[in-house]
Amino acid sequence: MLGDELPSRPYRKANAMVAQIRTPRSTWIDAGLQALAAGGPDAVRVELLAKTLRVTRGGFYHHFASRQVFLDALLEAWEQRTTYDVLERVEEEGGDARAKVRKAGMLTFSHELLPIDLAVRDWARRDDSVARRLRRVDNRRMEYLRAQIGTFSDDPDDVEAQGMLAFSLAIGSHFIAADHDGRSRQQVLERATQRLLA
Repeated sequence: MLGDELPSRPYRKANAMVAQIRTPRSTWIDAGLQALAAGGPDAVRVELLAKTLRVTRGGFYHHFASRQVFLDALLEAWEQRTTYDVLERVEEEGGDARAKVRKAGMLTFSHELLPIDLAVRDWARRDDSVARRLRRVDNRRMEYLRAQIGTFSDDPDDVEAQGMLAFSLAIGSHFIAADHDGRSRQQVLERATQRLLA
C-alpha cells in the first residue's frame, strides 16, 4: 500500500517555535522624543509610552535598563538628528556658504525637530548634565557657522557676531509673537537672513 511506504516525520506543534516580536528600539526613541517635545522630560514615562505604542513595558526594558538610560538615549538621538545628520545632509546637498547656513538653520529648526530642540533647551535650565550636552551641541553648531561665514568675512569679530545673530534669529524667532505690519513672519525672516549673510 502506498500509505505504508511514506517516511515518518517528527510531529511539531505549529506554535512551538513562535518568535517573540519586540518593539524596535527606534520606535521607543521616536515615541520618547514626541513625548519630550509635547511635555518635557516629566512626560517621558515608560507606562505612557507603552500605552501609546500599545505594547507592554517588557519590550522597553529589553532595550533600556532604566528610565535614565532611556532619557540619555533620547538626548543622543536629538544630538545626532539635529546636529550631525543635519550637517551631513547640508554638505551632501552642497551650495555656497550662505546657502549652507540657510539650509542648516532650516533643517535644524524644522517643524519636526524644533519642538524637540526647544524641549531640550527648557530641560537644560533644570538639569546640569542636559545643559552640558546642550552647550556641546550649540558649540558644534557655532563652529559650523563660523566655518561657513568665515568664507565670506575676514574679520573674526564679524564672523562671531554674524554667527551669533544667525543662531539667535533661528531660535529666538519662535519666541516672538509680534505681528509684522502687513508682512508675514516668513517674509521678515527671509529679509533678516539676507541682511545677516550679506
